[in-house]
Amino acid sequence: MVAHLVPPRQFLAASLDNYRPDRDFPSQGAAVAAIRNFITGPGVKSGGFFSRRKAEPEAKPGIYLDGGFGVGKTHLLASLWHLAKGRKYFGTFIEYTALVGALGYADTVKALKGASVICIDEFELDDPGDTRIMTRLLGELVATGTRIAATSNTPPNALGEGRFAAQDFLREIDALSGQFLTLRVDGVDYRHRQNSGHAISVGDDEFETTLRSLSGGVTVDSFDDVLGLLSQVHPSRYVKLVEGLQQIALRDVHPFAGQTDALRFVAFVDRLYDAQVRIVATGTPLDQVFPDEMLAGGYRKKYLRAMSRLTALTAGAPE
Repeated sequence: MVAHLVPPRQFLAASLDNYRPDRDFPSQGAAVAAIRNFITGPGVKSGGFFSRRKAEPEAKPGIYLDGGFGVGKTHLLASLWHLAKGRKYFGTFIEYTALVGALGYADTVKALKGASVICIDEFELDDPGDTRIMTRLLGELVATGTRIAATSNTPPNALGEGRFAAQDFLREIDALSGQFLTLRVDGVDYRHRQNSGHAISVGDDEFETTLRSLSGGVTVDSFDDVLGLLSQVHPSRYVKLVEGLQQIALRDVHPFAGQTDALRFVAFVDRLYDAQVRIVATGTPLDQVFPDEMLAGGYRKKYLRAMSRLTALTAGAPE
């Protein structure tokens, strides 16, 4: 599990040079500069020949990228990971908490101790227990010299939640809050720039035609069969389910009736997106499977992130 803590396949070549800041949102370019400084460390400023050289303030050991979906936070985080020297790790919040569950807290500290940087994508704020475990873990690692970089998602249209989550993040990590530089990354969801902004569902005839045209690793299942399989596998193991796949085909997609299945599916979608597994589906469009009552609840951010990713994965499916 520790060996798998590297950026997803789609970000293996991510760099600050191939990140394309949106000129309409200067905070994206500012984030690039801040990350370069975070990795290289503050320099020494000097004026004229007779001026006194002044060192910049000591850099903080943590950096937090705060913004909405699709503004490039994961790309920036992966770029930071690639720039870092020495032993380093990159994973989602759920991957780190799963590591603690599998190894135990003490052995997780031992496994990660000595890393130059720990990158945490999609830091979750909706489970107080997991948040406390992660805060304690990060505190121990920072105390031994490890630097921390994190992101989380706040949807731009989150009802009553505001645009950004930095204050929520800093409050939840409590004692560590003073160790983090927080950066706002504005922008629009790039995943919607080249499509209609909605997940694509196909009819039965088109579904069969598409299946005949597919090559490489592909699975064909009913939506309910996939949900049944997910109920039998721990979310930390979902990465194994998508290994080697290029696309999946789902029949008879329908809205969720229970939150447990919905949350498992969200975790599965994250792994599909990391591996860029394309989706062909019939039935209800996949960005409409989360009922209004779920979107109004405490897991709203998770569902909106999944909807954004499902839109991108169905739009990229073979025609």
